Amino acid sequence: PQAAPPFARRKCREYSERSPRVLGEPCVARLLGFTVELQPVGTVKCLKRGGCSLNDWEAKTWSVPRSWLLSVPEPRGNGGSTLHVLQCLEDLYGDEWTSFIVLLIHSGGYSQRLPNASALGKIFTALPFGEPVCQMLELKLAMYIDFPRHMKPGVLVTCSDDIELYSTGPTETLTFDKPGFTALAHPSDLAVGTTHGVFVLDPSSFSGEGGLEYASCRRFLHKPDVETMRRCGAVCVRGASAPPTSECVYTDSIFYIDQSAAKHLLTFYKEVGTLCCEIDAYGDFLQALGPGATHDYTQDTSNATAEEPGLVEVRRKLYSLLRGTALNVIVLNNSRFYHIGTTQEYLFHFTADSKLKFELDFLPVAFSAFSDKAATAGRCGSVIQSVLEPGGRVGPGAVVEYCQIGPGASVGQGSIISGACIGPGADVPSGCLLSSLSVKVSGQVRYVSMAFGVEDDLKKSVKLLSDVHSLQFFGVGLLECLALWGVKVSEQLFSSENTRLGLWTARIFPVCSTLSESVRMSLKMLNSVRHMTAFDLSGFQLLSVEEMLTYKDVEDMLKFRKQIYDEICQQRQKEKSDL
Repeated sequence: PQAAPPFARRKCREYSERSPRVLGEPCVARLLGFTVELQPVGTVKCLKRGGCSLNDWEAKTWSVPRSWLLSVPEPRGNGGSTLHVLQCLEDLYGDEWTSFIVLLIHSGGYSQRLPNASALGKIFTALPFGEPVCQMLELKLAMYIDFPRHMKPGVLVTCSDDIELYSTGPTETLTFDKPGFTALAHPSDLAVGTTHGVFVLDPSSFSGEGGLEYASCRRFLHKPDVETMRRCGAVCVRGASAPPTSECVYTDSIFYIDQSAAKHLLTFYKEVGTLCCEIDAYGDFLQALGPGATHDYTQDTSNATAEEPGLVEVRRKLYSLLRGTALNVIVLNNSRFYHIGTTQEYLFHFTADSKLKFELDFLPVAFSAFSDKAATAGRCGSVIQSVLEPGGRVGPGAVVEYCQIGPGASVGQGSIISGACIGPGADVPSGCLLSSLSVKVSGQVRYVSMAFGVEDDLKKSVKLLSDVHSLQFFGVGLLECLALWGVKVSEQLFSSENTRLGLWTARIFPVCSTLSESVRMSLKMLNSVRHMTAFDLSGFQLLSVEEMLTYKDVEDMLKFRKQIYDEICQQRQKEKSDL
């Protein structure tokens, strides 16, 4: 494959060279200049270098010791969790926290649009390069490696499912030292702007030329329509040399909060107490900033996750608190912003000829073992830290991670398979998402494999049992599927205590005594729907995805990944010995 651009390769190389190699050396967070690193998630255990718990991180290469990687619950949206993190910092470190440079990575909730990342968190998503494979956390640390050198104490806020790549001149540096908020801005098509935050920049403060410019921002628009972008003056031309039709807007990604503004937010959080609604760190913080900000957005709940009582009042208070605070923008004219938080984005960037795949030099086979490489490699999609037995096949456009593919087993086109042990001769259909979890039930380790269509909407829910017919499973109405499985429609079918009745809360996945058996049962469920034949689930204990995450046994899941890691290492050692 063609080499990735120098910037991405250089950053990853710098990160590798400057990361600690043995226990006792400075941790990555300190080495890179970040004082504390926080991820607001429920998962306290995580995977590193083949498989281990968070306690084991400090003994691994490229690791962050436990005392420097904190995991806290994510209350009431990413804005609420940002406020909560500030409170945690003060509780843990007192006034000392005001001298910290903090990297805050938001988990993104339950990852319902990419459920193979739900159990361990999107920040530990395996990427198809590196030996052993690189994870999203390592890539982010590599990309931000130079930031702390030019950053005053404050908080850098980012998400766990996006990647920002940029190129600047040899003497250009990104500096985070101005009062208020400082955000990165990327040129994007107007259509992209409708699903992101958009900066209304002062046209006299930047030219759109060169790699990096510091611009003045009048206001911030959250997921505006094209008419609003034009009316507010957000639409620009791509540089003076670009054709007149080359319009763009500058969209958001990561942003920095200086220490003074962070302290104001913490004071607000203490005064409000328990949040009564979800707050969005982008929509509710950034829209209050800049000289052109108005309070109109406080009434607009069209982009809110849920129309909750109290949201408008909390927004008004935030607007009053932040009004007049500067929004500084670092315009990165040669940059791209990528999001991999959905099944479609994940498949596209990992398997298609995407720009991201080229820029990071993603591999079709990353740190994996094939028993018959000549017959299999090159015809598969993306295989990440997995073992394929003789005759095992992975179809084009599919992603397989942390899996054992048995002899003669096949994975269909455009599927996502994670953490699974697929038995001999098994056939995983195309367009399938299959993810296996270890769970602890009544003190015993058991296994459950969730299976859906990659296009199924796991976020969709209804309030009444009479509306369950509107839900779709693998392209078929859920009611028809339940009839095939012998499962009755009742309130007991769903695990949610409120009125969220959907695929996420439906108790339809059988609990099994082995990992391979759980995969086999879930494939039988899929095949019964594909061929409209009965498959009785009445004899099984059934869990919903919601319950699977509640009962998950991360240690056992990591143990399986470690087994795969060891098997790959052993096979590679054998190959070297044979040579």
